[in-house]
Amino acid sequence: MNYRECARLLKQQDKILIVTHNNPDGDTVGSASALCSALRRCGKTAYLYPNPQFNRKQRPLAEACLAPADFTPAFFVAVDVATEQMFARGYEGSVDLCIDHHPTNSHYAGSELIRDEKSSCGEIILELIKSLCGDVTKEEASLLYVALTTDTGCFQYDNTNAATLSAGAELLRLGAESPSIIKDFFRKVSPARLRLEGLIYSNMRFYRGGKIALALITREMLEQSGATADDFDDLAGLAGRTEGSVVNLTIRELPNGDSKVSVRSTKEVSSSDICAAFGGGGHDMAAGCTIAASPEKAAELLMDVVNTVYP
Repeated sequence: MNYRECARLLKQQDKILIVTHNNPDGDTVGSASALCSALRRCGKTAYLYPNPQFNRKQRPLAEACLAPADFTPAFFVAVDVATEQMFARGYEGSVDLCIDHHPTNSHYAGSELIRDEKSSCGEIILELIKSLCGDVTKEEASLLYVALTTDTGCFQYDNTNAATLSAGAELLRLGAESPSIIKDFFRKVSPARLRLEGLIYSNMRFYRGGKIALALITREMLEQSGATADDFDDLAGLAGRTEGSVVNLTIRELPNGDSKVSVRSTKEVSSSDICAAFGGGGHDMAAGCTIAASPEKAAELLMDVVNTVYP
């Protein structure tokens, strides 16, 4: 459906619950919170599903929208969620409407607004809010600026294009608080995060003359640094700082011993194809999956796939 059709559908609904994805990032949180605000301005009762993985930077964005325990929704919207396996931890319901920008979306919802040419879901929500309300508030603009800058790495990633920059400029004109957002979400980190980055960099692995960079993050490293889930923002971007790298792999050991994998790549290699081998997916240049194996074993399995996808 297009933006007007999606807006029309939402205006016909009430008691709306918005669902974000597991291991949430600024795009899913900012986009969902902005949509919730716009729906309320339309006179709708709307809330966010209380994602237990929101971190200390994300919680303030979502706090005013979190559903109370006694809320009984009648319509369910997923924002920035590519597959049912990516629903926020604890959410097990169905979805009536999916709003997403992932080309690997599994089309699980009854209705969908998917624009896979967009660099972030925030760009989609920006247009949808304009169709819903006719305008965008300063607070909504700031939320969407968080979404946009998160998924483009502050306009540094290869998915940044002219439309991305145009959307960013529009959000700034609408009052988005760019200086504080950049500082809070991208410049300032905790001492524990700095210690963790030191461990990651000192243990980086390089293959094929540096074209493949691999960052391994074990539970021992997390304990040694004192890092918690609040310090996990954009760990996947660290390996990509390596000069000359084409494929960047980040493997983080989960509490149960499995491995969460993030893949970043240049345009010549599909990150999504690499992760698809393990049931994951995402974008051509940014994707993820979970491997039921230790980090060392996961690294071995990943390299076998990378050498096939990128011979």
